[in-house]
Amino acid sequence: MPGRRAPSAGREQPSALDVAVRFLGTRPRSRWEVERRLAREGIGEVEIAAAVERLTELGYLDDAAFARWWGEQRDRHHPRGRRMIDAELRQRGVPREVIESYLAEHASPERAPEDVSLPGTEEERAAVALADHLRGRPYPDEGKARQRLGMFLVRRGFDADTVRTVLRRAAGEAASD
Repeated sequence: MPGRRAPSAGREQPSALDVAVRFLGTRPRSRWEVERRLAREGIGEVEIAAAVERLTELGYLDDAAFARWWGEQRDRHHPRGRRMIDAELRQRGVPREVIESYLAEHASPERAPEDVSLPGTEEERAAVALADHLRGRPYPDEGKARQRLGMFLVRRGFDADTVRTVLRRAAGEAASD
């Protein structure tokens, strides 16, 4: 296969720490993701535990920081509701208590976001997701089209009350234009 070297008998297996650092080089990862990657590389449990512990000591592995990073990326690029962020973090092996702590911090109205361009409340995130989805097109008049927009927001993890609020606000803005 072009571009891939064949395994050689004389070549040394990379250490768990080397593999983990290369894996962390592209983006932050959860502890579970790193452990899973190292296991896929055929590294033993003792070496995995030692590498993960060392990376945690150095500050490269922190599930709470990973959850904050993940949520910020979602807010910045593809806003999601609390339920969807919860599900995505669980899929990446973030412990339940870390997720709950992040969601409580993320949803608190008195939090001061570092970047004021990011949506702060659930309604603001839903409004941004709706605006991104519409991409400048007008808010629809037909009931079925509005229902599809509502389902779009529900699939993005927003609760029904938030979806109704955002759709009513969008309909009111469309009527006033």
